[in-house]
Amino acid sequence: MTDQSNTFTLVDPIKGNLAFKLFSFENNSYFDHLQRNNYFSIIWIKEGSGKLKSDFSSYSFDTDTLLAFAPYQPFMLSTDKPIKGVSIQFHPDFFCIHKHHKEVSCSGVLFDNIYHPPYVKVDTTSAATFNLIINQVKAEIPNDGLAQYEILVSYLKIFLITASRLKTEQQVMAKMPDDANKEPFILQNLKEAIEEHYKTRHSASDYADLLNISAKALARITKTHFNKTISNLIAERIIIEAKRELYLTNKPVKEIAWELGYEDEYYFSRFFKTNADVSPQLYRDTVGFNRMADLAIN
Repeated sequence: MTDQSNTFTLVDPIKGNLAFKLFSFENNSYFDHLQRNNYFSIIWIKEGSGKLKSDFSSYSFDTDTLLAFAPYQPFMLSTDKPIKGVSIQFHPDFFCIHKHHKEVSCSGVLFDNIYHPPYVKVDTTSAATFNLIINQVKAEIPNDGLAQYEILVSYLKIFLITASRLKTEQQVMAKMPDDANKEPFILQNLKEAIEEHYKTRHSASDYADLLNISAKALARITKTHFNKTISNLIAERIIIEAKRELYLTNKPVKEIAWELGYEDEYYFSRFFKTNADVSPQLYRDTVGFNRMADLAIN
C-alpha cells in the first residue's frame, strides 16, 4: 500500500501490478494523452469541461460527469476549462465485474456498452453517495488490517451499483421523447440482430439485409444515433466477447476465434490486435486468468 498526498494505491503482492488506486487530480496532465490501461478506470469530473475521445467516437463532457472505461479501452481527454476530480482504477484480479455481474450489473451498462457513450451525469444524490464512499476508502486503505480487501471491494460495489443505476435511469429517460419515432425501433432491431448474429455475420451489409433496409439508410441512422458505423459496432461486440472469453476461460485462442466465426486464428489475432491494441495472448497475460487453477482460487 502506498499513500502520497491524495493518491491511495494497493499493489498485488504476488504479481506486483496495480490492484486498486484512488487519486484526486487538479488538472488534465494525467489524461491528456492516449490511455490504454490493463485495468478498469472511473473518472469523476467534478469541475471543468472538454472533449472525450474514446474508441471510434468523440463526446463533450462538463462538470459532474462520470467516465468509465474497460481494460485496454482507448480514451483521451482534452479540456476547454480546467478539470478537477477523482479517479478510481482497479484490476480485474482485484474485482472482476464479469464474475460478479449478478451483484453489480455494471457490465454492459457502465462498461462495454457499445450503444451508449461511456459516461453518466452525476446528480446531487449520487454525488453525495460517491463522496461518502471515497472518504470511506481513503480512511480504510491506510489501515492494512483484517479483511481490508473485502471492505474495499464492498465500497467499490456500492460505487458501481450507484453509477449503473444512475446510467440506466438516464438511458430510459433519453429514449422517452423518441417513442413515436420509427428510427429507435429500427435501432432496437439492429441491437437484437447484432446480439444474435455477431458470431456469424461480420459485415454491415448482412445487417441491412436482415432488417430489410438499404445499407446506406441504415448507416446514416446508426451514425446519427450511435456516432459509430455499423462495422464499428460489430467489431466492438466481437472484441467484448473475445475479451470475456480470454479473461474467464482457459480456452486456446484458436478455439475462441472459431466460436466467433473466424476459421483463421491468425486473422482473428490481427483483428483483435487492431481493435484492442494488444494481442489476445498479451491481453490474457495482463488482464485475464491464464490458468484454470486461478479460476478455482478466485
